[in-house]
Amino acid sequence: MGGRVLEKAYLYIVLTRTNTMISRLIHLFTRDDYTHAALSFDKDLEEMYSFGRRTTYNPFVGRFKQERLNEGIYKISRKLPGVIVEIEVPKERYNEARELLEEFIANSSRYKYNYRGLIYGIFKKPTTAKDRFLCSQFVYYILYNSGIVDFQRPSNLVRPQDFLNLDGRVVFQGDLKELAEDQPHMPLRIRVINWCREHRPFRKVS
Repeated sequence: MGGRVLEKAYLYIVLTRTNTMISRLIHLFTRDDYTHAALSFDKDLEEMYSFGRRTTYNPFVGRFKQERLNEGIYKISRKLPGVIVEIEVPKERYNEARELLEEFIANSSRYKYNYRGLIYGIFKKPTTAKDRFLCSQFVYYILYNSGIVDFQRPSNLVRPQDFLNLDGRVVFQGDLKELAEDQPHMPLRIRVINWCREHRPFRKVS
């Protein structure tokens, strides 16, 4: 008899760099290409979550939130440099990650943006704060606690750029505004496929 075939699933890490004050601050100190990370549980990015500002024009109040490329800061950005990384995971791990996400959704009002973690991270100092997360810290929390990723470092020191080191494949890289605005009624996965056909085939992250 053949061995048991593990059912696979996919997660999508979306890395971007906007022109916000916090993004510019992070870029100033790190020189990273990407300063924001979000995690999506579907290829259309309809289930994309992260930590960011509560309202579009107030950078001082941040929280856990669902994100969409045609809303908020993404919408008002003239350009949105970004990359979408697809990672293949066992279905069991995917389900564990989703259970962790559901805890955030059910208790969303409890979670706030980790401003102290941001400042400490810039100076490469570890810190922990209950119910406080950076965008990349949230993505790492989900991936780490579901047994998918272990960067072996304090979570507030994980930067969006670090997710490019994962064993995944880049399904889009460029101006994400192209995906958000080009044929908006077409499912995003179809727009990604069409973009890749026009520009280049899928490639591995590393």
